[in-house]
Amino acid sequence: MEIAIMLNGERRMLAAGTTISGLVESLALPVGRVAVERNREIAVKSSWADVVLAEGDVVEIVHFVGGGSDDSWTVAGRTFRSRLIVGTGKYKDYALNAAAVDASGAEIVTVAVRRVNLTDRSQPMLTDFIDPKKIVYLPNTAGCFTAEDAVRTLRLAREAGGWNLVKLEVLADQKTLYPDVVETIRATETLVKDGFDVMVYTTDDPVVAKRLEEAGACAIMPLGAPIGSGLGIQNRITIRLIVEQAGVPVLVDAGVGTASDAAIAMELGCDGVLMNTAIAEAKDPVRMARAMKAAVEAGRDAYLAGRMPIRKYADPSSPLAGLI
Repeated sequence: MEIAIMLNGERRMLAAGTTISGLVESLALPVGRVAVERNREIAVKSSWADVVLAEGDVVEIVHFVGGGSDDSWTVAGRTFRSRLIVGTGKYKDYALNAAAVDASGAEIVTVAVRRVNLTDRSQPMLTDFIDPKKIVYLPNTAGCFTAEDAVRTLRLAREAGGWNLVKLEVLADQKTLYPDVVETIRATETLVKDGFDVMVYTTDDPVVAKRLEEAGACAIMPLGAPIGSGLGIQNRITIRLIVEQAGVPVLVDAGVGTASDAAIAMELGCDGVLMNTAIAEAKDPVRMARAMKAAVEAGRDAYLAGRMPIRKYADPSSPLAGLI
């Protein structure tokens, strides 16, 4: 049996018998950082487990945010303010990588899963420079060419660090590094059944994107162009179609070369952009990271503002009537 409540202004169905504590937990909210109001009365935290919600209850859940608009995005129940995700490969060293991440404002970094160096244990580790307690690590399956290898890799990643939020990519060949769509869908289905929250790298094909969402992907990540190419977004139309039909976040992944590419991705309505080579191989990675941060923010603002219509002919800014 279900009941209907109003939660933060929206109607929501809950299982009968749900308590405030159960509601907060189901929303994956930090218990110590939110306040709950039920029917215009503040619910004391110590009573949450005892207060059973009833049909028609009006519930407000609030938290603290910085001044100005709160333009965050959410994936797999986790909320982030930065819409830029950066990689951790191709940098001269971990110190430069860490400086670029800091300049980018990114809250998520992708990390590859590789064998431990048993011959020289003194070699530095990424965790010495980028703290996984402050920055979310997103394990990925870079270099995997079969569903089995990708699933195996992410199961090892979860065992090593406890991560459920992961990035899946299953590649078709070494030359193009294009996704193998069939293997990607197979791996997605297996990982979702295994309890993973899967962000999926895929082609810029709206049909495939929908199939991956139906398979349980928590985010769709279409390529803008081949990995590491820097070509920019080659097909804006299909990216836009993917955004329009998606019920999960959409992030452009791969192909970004410079700041204008990131801005275009955001202007198309994407929830974010993932990049590595564009920053790591820039002449000044830290400065490029700052540029990418600004571009993502500007592109998002432009999308929210709503661009002017495109016209076939000129349209004067000043009226022509009344000319001297």
